[in-house]
Amino acid sequence: MGETGKEEYKIQSFDTETQKLLKTALKDPSNVDLEKVANIIVDQSLKDCVFSKEAGRICYTIIQAESKQVGQSIFRRWLQQEYKDREELRARSLQAWICYVTFICNIFDYLRVNNMPMMALVNPVYDCLFRRPTPASLCKEEEVDCLVLQLHRIGEQLEKMNSQRMDELFSLLRDGFLLQEGLSSLSQLLLLEIIEFRAADWKMTDAAQKYYYSEVTD
Repeated sequence: MGETGKEEYKIQSFDTETQKLLKTALKDPSNVDLEKVANIIVDQSLKDCVFSKEAGRICYTIIQAESKQVGQSIFRRWLQQEYKDREELRARSLQAWICYVTFICNIFDYLRVNNMPMMALVNPVYDCLFRRPTPASLCKEEEVDCLVLQLHRIGEQLEKMNSQRMDELFSLLRDGFLLQEGLSSLSQLLLLEIIEFRAADWKMTDAAQKYYYSEVTD
């Protein structure tokens, strides 16, 4: 059973030595260089959006294992330092920035303290999402799509942690939907859908599901 559990993590894209390091970190984090592990996970997340989704689960497992061993998480601190150093990323690479936002939102979704999302991650996640409703970002379908996907995933949790910032974010989204020139039809549809999704208490009605997703398919 143990081996099967470990193989569920999608780390096959790494070389053999790195896979061995990650497997050890997942099982016995006190025996590896956790700063190196954090760097590997974040760097790969910036290159591979598929892995950036898996990274949240991997980090959660490492932090849980470390907490059981030593009662605290040094790895968590290394992760927090990593995302503090990413301010200039979007200007260098839009794709890396989208992967990074996916990564940090997945970290927020998985990591828990006393069964609650980590308060230390709330503002960094909001800061990433607030970079989306700018004129330059709203004109790029991939950025709008990323924003909407993350809000579907963690929006309700984020709002419970800080409702004022969510109000501010959706004020910008509404302004963008109503006032922004140059929005594609898909971007308009995605923005309207997420605005209505939140208005319905973060739930998708059957009618909305049929309308929006038949429109996207068509």
